[in-house]
Amino acid sequence: MEPLTEYNVQARPDRCVVEVYDADAYLDDAEAMRAAEVQVVAGNGYHLYLKSLQPDIRVAVTIRIWDRPQRPPADAEGSTPIDLESVTGTLVVNQLSLGPAGTMELPRPGVYAGHAWWINRESNLKRYETALFGPTEDASAVDTLSQALAESAGHEQYVLDLYFVRESEDDED
Repeated sequence: MEPLTEYNVQARPDRCVVEVYDADAYLDDAEAMRAAEVQVVAGNGYHLYLKSLQPDIRVAVTIRIWDRPQRPPADAEGSTPIDLESVTGTLVVNQLSLGPAGTMELPRPGVYAGHAWWINRESNLKRYETALFGPTEDASAVDTLSQALAESAGHEQYVLDLYFVRESEDDED
């Protein structure tokens, strides 16, 4: 079965975090960010934080919309249930101080539920640490790090598998 729509982008996990949020819900949530330290992905319903173990190598972020709930794959390193409301129908993938990596137009505004899952967090951290602390005699630390950043981009991946639950509630009261 294929998703209804899929969006892919690479984002630098500035300060080890990538955010996904509704275009009108850009205010930070310190409590949700702290929760992501433990859960890897956490949010407040409008704003998700994806917690990488390294701050420099670009990670792949995939958002898929399905017509019904999906299970995380068996080979995922971890997963967590998520809810995300988008009153605008536009999701932003943000790189903290670096700005947006991209935006996704949802099929329609509303409340979505599903799972976030991830792969290659630990192995990408090892690549990063090797590049930082283990330059070879033939290459400078800058060359080694630059090569590792280029070769490892997208190796670490976060996937949001979502399905539409309901319309957003009218907030005019």
